[in-house]
Amino acid sequence: MKSAMAVEDREKQHRGRSLCVFSLALVLCVLTFVSSGCSWQHPGETVAEVNQRHDRKVRLDNQMLLSDLDRALLLDRPSRLTDKRLP
Repeated sequence: MKSAMAVEDREKQHRGRSLCVFSLALVLCVLTFVSSGCSWQHPGETVAEVNQRHDRKVRLDNQMLLSDLDRALLLDRPSRLTDKRLP
C-alpha cells in the first residue's frame, strides 16, 4: 500500500509539531516561574538594605577584579629579594 503523503510533507509536519511542543513547554515554564512567587524583587527589603546589598556587590566585584589583575601581572607573589647585602 502506498502512502498518500509525500516524505517532504511529513517532515514539514514534524518540524511544525516540534516547534509547537517547544513553544508550549517554554510558555509553561515561564508561567510556572511567574506564578511560583519567584521574582527579582526581595519582599520586605527596605531601600537602605537594597543600597547596602548593591554597594557590597560592587565592592566585592572590584576586589575580585583587582585580585585577578594582580595575579595576571604577577604582583600577588612575595618578593624573593633580600634586604641583606651579598658579598
